[in-house]
Amino acid sequence: MEYRKVKDQESYDDLSLKDVESLSGRSLSSANASATGLSSAGGAKGKSSWKLKSVVTLALTLLTSSQAILIVWSKRAGKYEYSVITANFSVEALKCLLSLAALFRTWNHHGVTDDNRLTTSFDEVSVYPIPAILYMVKNLLQYYIFAYVDAPAYQILKNLNIISTGVLYRIILKKKLSEIQWAAFILLCAGCTTAQLNPSSDHVLQTPIQGWMMAIVMALLSGFAGVYTEAIIKKRPSRNINVQNFWLYIFGVIFNLVAICVQDYDAVMTKGFFHGYSFITVLMIVNHALSGIAVSMVMKYADNIVKVYSTSVAMLLTAVVSVFLFNFHLSLAFFLGSTVVSVSVYLHSVGKLQPQK
Repeated sequence: MEYRKVKDQESYDDLSLKDVESLSGRSLSSANASATGLSSAGGAKGKSSWKLKSVVTLALTLLTSSQAILIVWSKRAGKYEYSVITANFSVEALKCLLSLAALFRTWNHHGVTDDNRLTTSFDEVSVYPIPAILYMVKNLLQYYIFAYVDAPAYQILKNLNIISTGVLYRIILKKKLSEIQWAAFILLCAGCTTAQLNPSSDHVLQTPIQGWMMAIVMALLSGFAGVYTEAIIKKRPSRNINVQNFWLYIFGVIFNLVAICVQDYDAVMTKGFFHGYSFITVLMIVNHALSGIAVSMVMKYADNIVKVYSTSVAMLLTAVVSVFLFNFHLSLAFFLGSTVVSVSVYLHSVGKLQPQK
């Protein structure tokens, strides 16, 4: 009897051990399958994110590098045959339409909420005219600066807005700058100056003082408008960005319309709104509008380093294309200066102070 009991117990133990091993095997295989599934899902997500960043980077690089080229290319015999104010108006109107299209898509998918509805209070809307008029003046100046600089020089000097933005961040938003960022500002000034050196002429710099002054004014306007707009957006972070963009652009449309009435009313009424427009002019308008949308996408889907790489590559692309289109002379000074500017932009990006935990 005892022998049978022991035998039965051993059989039971063997069965239990087999059951445990079977269950363990199943659990392990399930765990492995789950891990594989999670790994593949994470890999797919990472691949999708990488693909989106690549598309956004490529789009921003092409738009940024072609911006100055299209403005210069839209000239005929060194002059704009179209009204630059009507072109600026068209850019703001197109951006307005693109923001509305994005809003309609949001409403279709998520419905109308307090954060994405267009109706708003006077207090919220009353802050948008200031950045709108600053952007208008800055955007108009970029047409006139090409009387003094070429497309590659413009791409270099445009980086001066990093300095103005950084200083205004410190003054207005009370944000501290790291030592690396201050060093990057010095490098940026040195790079801009080096790129403009002209050893083959009596003039030390290729760009005359008028070009430098306009570049500095544009940098100040762009910096102040950017900081002011960021303060508005962060005041109500839950507000849909397309609604905020719409109100900013609608004031841009109004101010440009006033400028047309004051400056170009007779010419527009006599020759027509689109007089002098060419295919290149239309491309330039579309480029300017899409550039604003691309920057928003970078802030939403990518990161600041994408903007850095886009800016750096855009400078070199503009220079290379200008060699073929406008007989631009790619000097050693320009190459070294653009390299220094690229390094300074990178240092300014990675040198941000990290918030203390």
